[in-house]
Amino acid sequence: MAQKDYYQILGVSRTAGPEEIKKAYRRLALKYHPDRNKGDKAAEERFKEVNEAYAVLSDPERRRQYDSFGSAEFHRHYTRDDIFRNFDFSDVFQDLGFGGDVFGRVMYGGRRAGGVSFDEIFSQLFRTGAGGAAAGAGAARSPRGQDVVLDLVLTPGELLSGGEKVLSIQVGGRPERLSVRIPRGTAPGRRLRIPGKGAPGPGGRGDLYLRIGVAGDGRFRVDGADVEIDQVLPFSRVCTGTDIEVPTVDGGKVRLRVPAGTQCGQRLRLRGKGLPRSGGGRGDQFVRILVEVPKHLTRAQRELLDRLAAEGL
Repeated sequence: MAQKDYYQILGVSRTAGPEEIKKAYRRLALKYHPDRNKGDKAAEERFKEVNEAYAVLSDPERRRQYDSFGSAEFHRHYTRDDIFRNFDFSDVFQDLGFGGDVFGRVMYGGRRAGGVSFDEIFSQLFRTGAGGAAAGAGAARSPRGQDVVLDLVLTPGELLSGGEKVLSIQVGGRPERLSVRIPRGTAPGRRLRIPGKGAPGPGGRGDLYLRIGVAGDGRFRVDGADVEIDQVLPFSRVCTGTDIEVPTVDGGKVRLRVPAGTQCGQRLRLRGKGLPRSGGGRGDQFVRILVEVPKHLTRAQRELLDRLAAEGL
């Protein structure tokens, strides 16, 4: 699906609230409604665009995904069927005076398609071909099962490297094993769509969406796309400065300069060594410097520390 700026389609800003979005949608839906633009294919296409934009921006979760991923990434995971599934425009169109069966009247010339739900009629509208005839128009279809959203928590390394993940899910009260491919560089917060693995229904199963989360792996702490690791150094090395090797979240190592006089608890930044960001690029890795205080000293070490103390250190 081509990239689309839903905010531009509705003529609202990216910070518009729900009421402003609904008001803009109602105005444009009235303007381009097929009942008011008989035979005008351009108006019909605009009507489709306006409804698609409203379906996304009026739903908090869809809007969050659209804002986070951007249009191109959003449409890799959401088809038009996904966008309109279980979305009900009937209340809005009753307010506009067209009634809840507006799409049935548009598609079927005033005839009701027995057994066809509102969202399926709308879905048929968006499958209309260039000649204006809907594929399978007039034929009732059994509804699919509900989509299912599950949280999948991965380690930082799993997000970066990707690979296969075997899950155990419940379908109709029965366990089912499912092998899922995690793309390399998956960003936290992304939703992976697994077609046909949702809840069962008369017309087949819905889709499964995996909402990707991330948790620390014992070494790395996670804060959004940034990660943090501790590095313990002797007192003498933080006083004079030193170079150290630091493990990175993707399994490698980098050299890091610890400046002289670095304080205990101070964080040093490795830019671009964190987790993938939803908008592209990677976060940062922070190295928190901790100072090691020995529990046992030799006589020579104690004498040296006494001399340093006498010098004011």
